[in-house]
Amino acid sequence: MNIFRSLALTLTLLASVNATAQEEWQTQGIVEGNLPAGWQTLKAQMHYPDSWLSGKYSHFSQWQTHSRRLFRNALLTPNATQPFAPHAIANEDRGSYIAEKLAITITDDNRIAALLLMPKTPGPHPAIVLLHDHGSKFDIGKEKVIRPWGDAEKLASAQAWADKFFSGKFIGDELAKRGYAVIAIDSRGWSDRGPMVYEQQQALASNYFNLGRSLGGEVAYEDMRTVDFIASHPQVDKQRIGVVGFSMGGFRAWQLAALSDKVAATAVISWFGTYNGLMQPGNNVLRGQSAFYMLHPGMPAHMDIPDIASIAAPKPMLIYSGGKDKLFPAEAVQEAFTKVEKIWSSQNAKDKLVTKTWPELGHVFYQEQQDEVFPWLDKWLKP
Repeated sequence: MNIFRSLALTLTLLASVNATAQEEWQTQGIVEGNLPAGWQTLKAQMHYPDSWLSGKYSHFSQWQTHSRRLFRNALLTPNATQPFAPHAIANEDRGSYIAEKLAITITDDNRIAALLLMPKTPGPHPAIVLLHDHGSKFDIGKEKVIRPWGDAEKLASAQAWADKFFSGKFIGDELAKRGYAVIAIDSRGWSDRGPMVYEQQQALASNYFNLGRSLGGEVAYEDMRTVDFIASHPQVDKQRIGVVGFSMGGFRAWQLAALSDKVAATAVISWFGTYNGLMQPGNNVLRGQSAFYMLHPGMPAHMDIPDIASIAAPKPMLIYSGGKDKLFPAEAVQEAFTKVEKIWSSQNAKDKLVTKTWPELGHVFYQEQQDEVFPWLDKWLKP
């Protein structure tokens, strides 16, 4: 018995030694599903050295120039050299305005369809670049925000989307009735540039990286080009161009305002927060897939989300969030609101920033919100 006890003790000691040795050379790999082990330590190292709030910069305009250049370089997308060469495909008279589908060369590699609404009254008109959401629904893109025609199936799909998220309204058509020129394009994968399926997104993004480009960067640059195109339209006042977006379109809206100095006012609906608040177990951004449309490698090492949005300061910006929005936790939203409020205030422009949480609403852009956003746009974009 003493021999067996001695052997057991020896084996126990060996196991203990092996466990200790393993702890010395092996760390845990993946936790919480998709997070790298030690993710909290990595988050703690995110100090955002290029934020205006870092205290490193003395002159806001110099910081703005530096930050905009930093962000533009992160897109990994070259400047276009080809003219837009617009070509009309179809149109429809809608009473006080004309709806037109046209083809434009958005980059040197991409000629795409766009929907344009133009008031019949004499111009030049204020304009809105309208940015569609993600929603994991790819059969419609620009048609989510501007009512399509000539395709019963697409119209039915678009109307159902408007009923679900926009109180049955097509946001673009509502703005056109108020005297705005309105344009919307598809991001790659939606409507005329797709449709694809949810599971394709990650492979598509990785293939962009393997080609030295970025899916999210292309989306951002095409939005910049859309602003450039509408600014060149003879019936548009290039000094009065606004941007409106919901959900992923909201993300696209504040990033577009940061990238383009041609944007005069911006309305962001249901996409705002901080990396600290959003990079939490269970949050949608951790799933990958759709996140790649909103991912710019390296930028989080330099600036937080509200820091990037604040490159647009002190120009007017409105940011709404729903108190019951499960995608954007209240703490993350409030933390981001506090940061942008500090930056606009530092430029004596607090009156040009609106941040608001709608306690009883979720991830939507309902009629009651529209009733406040549209007059706010009128305030800044109409003479």
